[in-house]
Amino acid sequence: MPDKKSSIFLKAVKAGQGLKDLLDFDGAKARSDFPIFKQKVNGQKLVYLDTAASAQKPQAVIDSLNETLTTHYANIHRGLYQFSQITTTKFEQARHKTAGFINAASPNSIVFTRSATEAINLVAACWGAAFLKEGDEIVITQLEHHANIVPWQMIAAKTGAKIVVAPITPYGDVRADDVIACFTPKTKMLAISAMSNVLGTIIPVKDIIATAKEKNITTLVDGCQIVMHQQIDVQDLGCDFFTFSGHKIYGPNGVGVLYGREDLLNAMPPYQGGGDMIDSVSFDGTTYKQAPARFEAGTPPIAEVIALGAAIDYLQDCGLSRIAAYEKKIFTYAEEQLQAIPGLRLYGKAVQRASILAFTIDNCPPSDIGMILDQKGICVRVGHHCAMPLMECLSVKALVRAS
Repeated sequence: MPDKKSSIFLKAVKAGQGLKDLLDFDGAKARSDFPIFKQKVNGQKLVYLDTAASAQKPQAVIDSLNETLTTHYANIHRGLYQFSQITTTKFEQARHKTAGFINAASPNSIVFTRSATEAINLVAACWGAAFLKEGDEIVITQLEHHANIVPWQMIAAKTGAKIVVAPITPYGDVRADDVIACFTPKTKMLAISAMSNVLGTIIPVKDIIATAKEKNITTLVDGCQIVMHQQIDVQDLGCDFFTFSGHKIYGPNGVGVLYGREDLLNAMPPYQGGGDMIDSVSFDGTTYKQAPARFEAGTPPIAEVIALGAAIDYLQDCGLSRIAAYEKKIFTYAEEQLQAIPGLRLYGKAVQRASILAFTIDNCPPSDIGMILDQKGICVRVGHHCAMPLMECLSVKALVRAS
């Protein structure tokens, strides 16, 4: 590697080392809750800066998985024996915890899916089948993750609906007025992220939703990034649907959450057919249960849902406001250090942002940056971050992301 490149990378690594020191100073107790941080990576103390993709797991979540699988695992809802009764109770307790975590009015409005991606696909397919027709419009933004773009494109192709894209500012902001300006009498759905997974932009979804409600527009909020950074109250937001992933709030993978207004869920057809979502089945026809069961066909991710409840307990014990204050300090420090590196360009300067920093360095491919930081035990993400339309808007093919 040329000397100039090496010099730039060493400065980047030095900034990362300084961040590591700050983590050690302020986060020793939190780090000790996560077994993975006991090991070293390439001989270096691990610095994990890819939580926007997937979070590491505290011991409490690991213990929950282990307990379910080793002491009382069984299928749920239909077994009369003790293991099934215990596991069913813990599974439904996790549903109540999840409802409380986002202040849903009822646990019946919480549907467990395999991922947030599946949750959005469920809404696009089922709500879209029931309520979309040719000429209707679905409003999204330029900041969306592919998971909140592709499902809407798929249902639009089936129904003849149209996708309308609200712009971002040069600073990576999404202004409420710009989104609202996209609303027309044909707008039937607003599907919007509360926080960009690339730029960290926090979108004023509450203000946008208020106008959408006045215009009878159904609303879905992709909450995958925001949910670990601030307390969410879906009743206060006023959204019709809200989705997030278990693995991004320190729970296991393989489980996602769909919140939906209970009356709206019950007005939608099922997503899949199978066991546990039916009232009765005959060769003459089938009747379905009410939500959430009608959207939970087959054996769900049982141990994972119970462990999601443990992750929620862990987060609430730590305190989301305390976590947010700690993250802000790290974020401010990291931004100052990165800005001091010659040739480094930060992307996204929205007024409201959370703990994501995306950048490039002149003459240094993002893949090289990722590999060299890995040699120092620093884990970052490189690539298009499942946001190729945003990359095109930013005139880049890839970014380095520290989250």
